[in-house]
Amino acid sequence: MSSPTSPELHSLPRIARCGALAETTGESPSDTARRLALTHELPWLPSPVADDAAKLPARLAQEYAAAPVKLEGTAPDELALATSWPPEPAMDSWIFAATGLRARWHLTAPETVVALLEKLYGVGAGSLDERDAGEEAESAAGEPEDEEAAVIRFVNEVIAKASAERATDIHVESKKDALLIRHRIDGELVTVATPANLAKHRAAVVSRLKIMARLNIAERRRPQDGRIRYKQGSTEIDIRVSTLPTLHGESVSLRLLGENTRPIPLAELGLPHEERALLERQLARPHGIILVTGPTGSGKSTTLAACLRAVARPELRLMTVEDPVEYEIAEANQTQVHAEIGLNFAAVLRSVLRQDPDVIMVGEIRDRETADIAIRASLTGHLVLSTLHTNDAAGAVTRLTDMGVEPFLIASSVELVIAQRLVRRLCRSCLTPANIEPLALEAAARELGVTDLSGASGIMHGAGCDRCRKTGYKGRVGVFEFLPVNESLHRLIVARQSARELRRQAREDGMRTLQQCAWLQTTRGLTGLQEALANAMGEEE
Repeated sequence: MSSPTSPELHSLPRIARCGALAETTGESPSDTARRLALTHELPWLPSPVADDAAKLPARLAQEYAAAPVKLEGTAPDELALATSWPPEPAMDSWIFAATGLRARWHLTAPETVVALLEKLYGVGAGSLDERDAGEEAESAAGEPEDEEAAVIRFVNEVIAKASAERATDIHVESKKDALLIRHRIDGELVTVATPANLAKHRAAVVSRLKIMARLNIAERRRPQDGRIRYKQGSTEIDIRVSTLPTLHGESVSLRLLGENTRPIPLAELGLPHEERALLERQLARPHGIILVTGPTGSGKSTTLAACLRAVARPELRLMTVEDPVEYEIAEANQTQVHAEIGLNFAAVLRSVLRQDPDVIMVGEIRDRETADIAIRASLTGHLVLSTLHTNDAAGAVTRLTDMGVEPFLIASSVELVIAQRLVRRLCRSCLTPANIEPLALEAAARELGVTDLSGASGIMHGAGCDRCRKTGYKGRVGVFEFLPVNESLHRLIVARQSARELRRQAREDGMRTLQQCAWLQTTRGLTGLQEALANAMGEEE
C-alpha cells in the first residue's frame, strides 16, 4: 500500500483510507489528509461547522464520507462538503443528481468527518436512509428483506460504535414516539445521535437484538436474558442482553464484555505507592481474606482480577466462583454460578474447596453460608479474595457481623479491606494545568478532609479534544481506602465496636480515606478536582 492510487487502498471505505495510508508513512491520519489537501490543491478545513443534513441524503453522505458544512462565500447553487479523501469525478455527478447543487470540496481530518456525520445524521443513518418514491415503487416486493438488511446493518453499527468508544453498556429504550439509544462511557450515560426515522424501525431493532441473543421475539410481557457473541473483523465481544417490558415497548440493555474489559495489571489500577506496597505484601501471604468493597460499578471485579493475576504462578492453583464471569483469566479455573439449578456461591465454593486450590476468588459474599465457608477456607491455609457491598472499608466488618459471622472469626481471618470508587481519568492528549482560585482550592481541600495543600501545583484540567469527545476525560482511575486489620483493630472487632469506632482507629493508625485519596489522585494529575468532589464521597465522621 505504497500510494494513494493503489487498488488495495481504494478497496477500503473512503473514511478508512487516510488511516490505512498513515500506517505506511508513520504519520497520523490527520497529517495524511492535510498532505493530500496540498497535493490535490484542495482547501483545508481545520474546524468545519456542520450545515443542514437535509442538503445531502444520508446514504450518499455515509458512502462518500462527506458532510455538508457552513462556509462563507458558498454560492446558492453550490454545496460545501468536508471529506478526508480527495473526491473521484463521478461523485460530483451523483451529488448533483441527488441535490441539484455543485459540490465544493474541502478536506479535513478523518475523525472530524466522523464527528460531523454522527452529529448531522446519527449513527447508522446510511443504513436506515429512506429510498425515494420511484425506488420504492420498483422494489416493493423486496421491501421487507431490504428493511431487515438495513436494520441488521444499523444494529451492527451501533455495537461497533459502542466498542470503538470503549462503552461498557448500550441501553436501547422505547419511548412514546422514539427509540432512545445511550452508551455508558467512563461511567457516564451518553445519548447517541440516531437517524430521524429510527422510531419507525424500533420494533425491528428490538427484534433484531432479541434474535441475536436467541430470545423469544414473540414474548414481550416478561423480562428475558440472553447472550450475543459479536464478531466484526478482529473485534470479538461477549454481550450480556437483558430485556424489560416498559410502558411504550421493551427496553434492551447490553453489557459489553470484550477487549474493553480485559483484565488489567495491578500497576494500571492507579494505586498510590503506599497502598500498592501494602496490597502486594498481603497478596504474598499464603492465607487470609482480602475484601474489596464499594457500590455497583465501582471497579471491584477489576481490582480482584488484577490481584488474581498478580499472585498467579505455575506452582499455585487458582480457582474462582463468579456471577457472571466478567474477565477471562488464563491462569485461573473459573466457574460461574447458576442459582436456578442450585449452584449458588456457597454450593460452588464447597466444591471448589475439594479441588485443592491455593487461591480462591469469590465474586461476592452475599450470605452467612458463603461467608462461613470463605472464612473456614482462609483459616485452613487458603488466600481468599472477595467483595462486599458497603460504602467504606470499616463497613465491611459490620456487614459480616450483620450476616451472623462471629467477630472473633472476622478478626482472625480478614487481613485487609479495600474500599474503592471510580472517577474519570483526565485525557492525556489535552492535559493542561488547572487555574483554581486559592479560596476555592482551600474549600475543596476541606471537603476532602485535607489540610496539606503542598501538592496542589500538580492539579490538572482536561481542555477537551477529539480523542475524549471534548469532555476532558478518557478512561477511569480508582480512588481507594485501605484498612489493614492490625492489633488495635483486632481488639475493636472482637469487642463488637461500631464501624465509626473502627474508622476512627484506622485513621489514627494512618489510613488514607476515600476523600483523601481522591485529593491525592487529583494532585497526581490523574483526575479533575470537581470529579473528585463529585464521585469520591464515602462515610465521614
